[in-house]
Amino acid sequence: MNQANLRPNDRYNEEDSNTTANPHIDAVISARLSRRNLLAGGVGAAGGALLGGLGLSGCATPAATSAVVAQSAPLSTLGFTAISKSLADTVTVAPGYQIQVLYALGDPLTGSTPAYKNDGTDTDFDKRAGDHHDGMEWFGLDANGKPSASSTSRALLAINHEATTDEKLSSFFLHANGGTSKLPRPASEVDKELAIHGISVVEIEAKGNRWSYNAASPFNRRVTTMTDVLVHGPAKGSEHLVTKFSPDGTRARGTVNNCGTGKTPWNTFVSGEENWAGYFFRDAKDDERRGKKDKQVAALVRYGRKAGDASRHGWESAGAGDAYVRWNNGALAADAKSDYRNEMNTFGYVVEMDAYNSRLAVRKRTGLGRFAHESVSFAKPVPGQPIVAYMGDDSRGEYMYKFVSSARWDAADAHSADPLGVGDKYLDRGTLYVASFKSDGTGQWLELSMVNPIVAANPDFEFKSDADVAIFTRLAADAVNATKMDRPEWGGVNPRTGDFYMTLTNNSNRTVDGEMGVDAANPRTYTDIKGGQQSSGNVQTNEYAKAAVPGKEQKGNVNGHIIRVAQTNPADTAFKWDIYLFASEADADKTRVNLSNLTDDNDLSAPDGLVFSPSTGICWIQTDDGAMTDKTNCMLLAAVPGQVGDGSTKTLAYKRADGSEKRVDTPMGKAPTADHLKRFLVGPVNCEITGLCESPDGRAMFINIQHPGELTPMADVGNPAKYTSHWPANAGYGAGQRPRSATIVITKTDGGVIGS
Repeated sequence: MNQANLRPNDRYNEEDSNTTANPHIDAVISARLSRRNLLAGGVGAAGGALLGGLGLSGCATPAATSAVVAQSAPLSTLGFTAISKSLADTVTVAPGYQIQVLYALGDPLTGSTPAYKNDGTDTDFDKRAGDHHDGMEWFGLDANGKPSASSTSRALLAINHEATTDEKLSSFFLHANGGTSKLPRPASEVDKELAIHGISVVEIEAKGNRWSYNAASPFNRRVTTMTDVLVHGPAKGSEHLVTKFSPDGTRARGTVNNCGTGKTPWNTFVSGEENWAGYFFRDAKDDERRGKKDKQVAALVRYGRKAGDASRHGWESAGAGDAYVRWNNGALAADAKSDYRNEMNTFGYVVEMDAYNSRLAVRKRTGLGRFAHESVSFAKPVPGQPIVAYMGDDSRGEYMYKFVSSARWDAADAHSADPLGVGDKYLDRGTLYVASFKSDGTGQWLELSMVNPIVAANPDFEFKSDADVAIFTRLAADAVNATKMDRPEWGGVNPRTGDFYMTLTNNSNRTVDGEMGVDAANPRTYTDIKGGQQSSGNVQTNEYAKAAVPGKEQKGNVNGHIIRVAQTNPADTAFKWDIYLFASEADADKTRVNLSNLTDDNDLSAPDGLVFSPSTGICWIQTDDGAMTDKTNCMLLAAVPGQVGDGSTKTLAYKRADGSEKRVDTPMGKAPTADHLKRFLVGPVNCEITGLCESPDGRAMFINIQHPGELTPMADVGNPAKYTSHWPANAGYGAGQRPRSATIVITKTDGGVIGS
C-alpha cells in the first residue's frame, strides 16, 4: 500500500525505523578500509572480497528463465495501442485484449465449502481464497495431473494473500457489521482475519478461450498464520527463535503479510514476508521488564515495534489462547520456552513451498535474511556456479540484498523428485550481501557475516553468530554502511541482458540533506501538488510555489524510480548500475522530476510489481500509487528496456537552507520511446495492480487486483451505495456488492502473444 492513501492503521505498511546516519559511500570507502584493517590487523587479499572488488569487465550473465520452454520469440517493440489513464471503476485493457475474473476473495477451495455470499457472514476461510491477492507464480500440470513445464492450458497458481482491507483494527468488509473497532477484539472476528492471510494454491484450466478454477481440486491448499512451518538455515535452533510453541527454535507457526514471490530454478514457490512487524504488540513497560542489556529491545525498535505502539488488528486482545497471545511480545513468563517474547523473530523471512505437494511443510529460509521482504529474483543458474538471489527491504531508507549459495548448481537438481531438499542444498548455506552504490555508477555487495570484522566487532549491536546476522539483518546492514534506498520492492532479471531491475516505489522522507539526503542512487526530492495546480501550470519543483491552487502537498521522492544492476558474474561483489526509469506525471518539470521524458501514454507513479516475461522478455511494471490517483487508478505498463550504461549522466542541483548548492550526478538509462514503454491496463477504484505470471507460450497473463474500494469508510460498510468500488461484482462476478481482491486472466482476442 502506498503512503498517500493511508488509513490510520496503514502506518504499519510504512514503517521507517532506519534512523542510522549512514554516510554516503564515497565518503566512507577509505574509512571502512582503514577500520577493517584496524579490526582485523590487516585482512589482506582475502578480506578484499568482504567489501567487493572494484574492477568490472565483460558482459552480464544472461538472466534466469523458468523451467518452461518458451514458445514465442522475445519482442523488440510493443505491438499494442497504449490506453489512457482512467478513474473508472472497471478494468480497462488495451484494444484487442479481453479480461476474465478467475478467482476472488472467499471463493471455495473444497467441493464441500459453500459458495461465497460476500455479505460478511461467511466463515471457513482456511478453505477459501484469502484476501489481498498479491505475488503469484505458475506451475504447469499435464492432462494426467503431473508437473509439466510445457502445459499452457492447465496449471496451479500459487498466490500470496498479503493483508486485508481494514480501518480502526477491523477487516471491515469481512464482517457483517464492519467488525469491532475497539479492544478487545472478538475471537470470532480475529479467527477470520488469521485465516485470510497467507498463501493459496489453486488449480486452473482453460477450455476453449475460457478459464476457470477447480474448487474441488486435490491440489488446492491454504497456508495461513496458523499453519505449522519449519525453520531452516543458519537461524534454526537459535535462542532468539525459542517460543512456547517451539522450545528448540526449529519450528514456527504460519506466515503473514506475504507480498512478492519468486520461482526457484528447481521449480518451487518462494514468498516474502513483508510488513509483518505491525501485527505484533508490546506494552509500554516491556523495555523496562526486559532490561537495558537485552539486545532484543534494540532489535524490536529497529524492526518497527516500539513499546506501547498499538498493533494493526489487536489480535493479541482476543483471548488467552496461544493463537492470540502469540501476537503479544511483551507477555513475559518465566523464560522464552514459556512465552512468546521471541515470536516476532519467527517472521520476516522468505518461505519456500512445493506447490505440487500439500503434504510437505513450508520452510522459512533464514539464510536469505530477515527484513520486509518483497520478491526474490534468481539469476540464471549456471552449472558449477552458485545460485544467486536478489531481494529488497520495502521500507523507507532500507536496503537491497543478494544471497549467494555455498553449493554450486547441478543441472540435475532442476528435475529432482525432492525439490524442497534441493532448496535445503542451495538456500540453507551461503552468504548474504547488502548493496552499496557509488556516484560513479559502480557499486559493491558488502558481506553480512561473522567473517566480516565490521559485523563481528560492531560496537552498536553484538552479533555472536551468523544466526544473529540472519535474524537481525537490518542491524548488520547498518553496520557496514549500506545505501539507504527509496523503498526497494519487486525485482526482476532481464532475460536479454541479465541485468537485475528493482522498483524503488517512493520515499516521503527523502530530503536534500540529512539522514536520508539525496544521493546518486536516490537523486530526487521535490514537491508535488495532488488535486491542485501550481501557478506555473502544475510544474513540479523542488520549492513549493506559494501561489498554488489548494491541493495536497506531497514531498520527497513522490513518484519513485527503477534502478538496475549489471554484473560480470552474478556471484561477484562488484557491479555497475544506472536508473532505468524515473516515474512521474507527464507534465512535471523535465529538469528535476520527469527525467525520463514520460508522456500521457506512459506516465506513472509508484512502480511496485516488476516481472519479466520469460517468453517475450517484456518488463511488466505495476503500480501501487496514491500520488496521482486524482488523475488515474493504478495501472500496468509494458516496457522493452535496454541495458545498464545505455544512457548518460544527469546532474540535479538543489538549494540548501543556507543558500549553498548541492549537486548530485546520477547515471540514468536511455529515455524510453513510445514503442518501448506503454500503458497496457488500468484497474478499478482504490486498487493496487500486483502479481503477474504467464502461461509458457505467453498467450495468457494472470494479474491480481488488490483491495479495490479500500478507501470506503468503515461506517459505510452497510450502505453499498457509498462503496468507492463495486468491483468485481459490477463485472458480473460473484454475489453481493462488497469489493473483493481477485485474480484476472488476460488474453488476446486473436489468440496471439500478450504484448505483440
